[in-house]
Amino acid sequence: MTAPVIGFVGMTHLGLVSATGTCSKGFAVLGVDADTALIARISAGDLPVLEPGLPEMIADNGDRQAFSADFADLARCDVVYIAADVPTDDEGASDLSGILALIDRVIPCLGVDAVLVVLCQVPPGFSRGVALSPDRLFYQVETLIFGRAVERATEPERFIVGCADPGLPLPPAYRDVLDAFGCPILTMRYESAELAKIAINVCLVASVSVANTLAELSENIGADWHEIAPALKLDRRVGPYAYLAPGLGIAGGNLERDLATVIRLAGEWGSDPGVIEAFVRNSRRRRDWALRVLERHVFPRNPDPLIALLGLAYKQDTHSTKNSPGLALARALAGRRLRVHDPAVHEADGLRAEETALAAIEGADVLVVMTPWDEYKALDPAAVKARLAGNWVIDPYGVFDAHMMADLGVNYATLGRPIMLAAT
Repeated sequence: MTAPVIGFVGMTHLGLVSATGTCSKGFAVLGVDADTALIARISAGDLPVLEPGLPEMIADNGDRQAFSADFADLARCDVVYIAADVPTDDEGASDLSGILALIDRVIPCLGVDAVLVVLCQVPPGFSRGVALSPDRLFYQVETLIFGRAVERATEPERFIVGCADPGLPLPPAYRDVLDAFGCPILTMRYESAELAKIAINVCLVASVSVANTLAELSENIGADWHEIAPALKLDRRVGPYAYLAPGLGIAGGNLERDLATVIRLAGEWGSDPGVIEAFVRNSRRRRDWALRVLERHVFPRNPDPLIALLGLAYKQDTHSTKNSPGLALARALAGRRLRVHDPAVHEADGLRAEETALAAIEGADVLVVMTPWDEYKALDPAAVKARLAGNWVIDPYGVFDAHMMADLGVNYATLGRPIMLAAT
């Protein structure tokens, strides 16, 4: 039996990584996008996304992976994924117009027996409204995580598949694709699969909110959250993979979208969204943690400090700045003296990054590290201290060793621990 040919429509972050991961399993894969300039760029090896391991995997795929701006080429595909990123606004609301337009354009190009799979995240009720025979239409929960997308695309924990009738077998070509990954396949009705993705993210947000709330309490009462979290992970009711690292709230757009969707649906159906609204409030509070440290401890002693801000991407290993805590801090510091650096974001919101992290730090009164890039973890603390004019380091993610910083005579603030003040 000939292996099926797989198409992915939408060569944004989700589509490009998913197509590449599927091709790595031995399938011939076609990536399609209406943007001819984008297709030419990808074909030339100039990728539009930053993702560790992605260029190497595309190179390894060789001739099995092709790209096209001609939708008619989809006629040779047995399974076609709609895999474009879904944009969200600042309130987490999704703009589905582009996905709907893609579906309308793709359906007439499908072969008579081809299967259409909606991979991009959509709200409950979306799939059942698509005008295609239900036995040819499926919704698959995407597992994209910026910075870990290659791993997630090639080694998923499981596949969640929405079907019109989950009691029927999946079409053979589609089943061949899923089986190639060697993980459990959970089939369920469309609406359950659409809500399952949201449920996963809401549980993640719950863990983040608990960690952030108790980490903040730890900072104030003399406890150390980093000592507590390992104890929780040994509790079977919590688990070793629980997301308990304190952070600066949720960012990136995807989790915010799911919270906004639950709040909207709860309003429509008369459910109580109070706990979800509390997660949103908690996230916004933690986003401003570094600003509160500056306002409480730095500005009263130095009203006009030069601030070095390292990190504009919302997380490491991506150039996305969607809801970035670093950019939020930069906006809050508008009008103050500020230097910035980020390995992947060279300009944003009118801010132009310095060439190197040490150049941004040179002569600064206070250093704030807002994205835990490996490049920053590799900085020599002594070299950092030597370039600082002041002695404050605000390091929410613990890029530097707290005790080493204290030994260097630095006032050091990190999430989940009381501020360590240098001896005077």
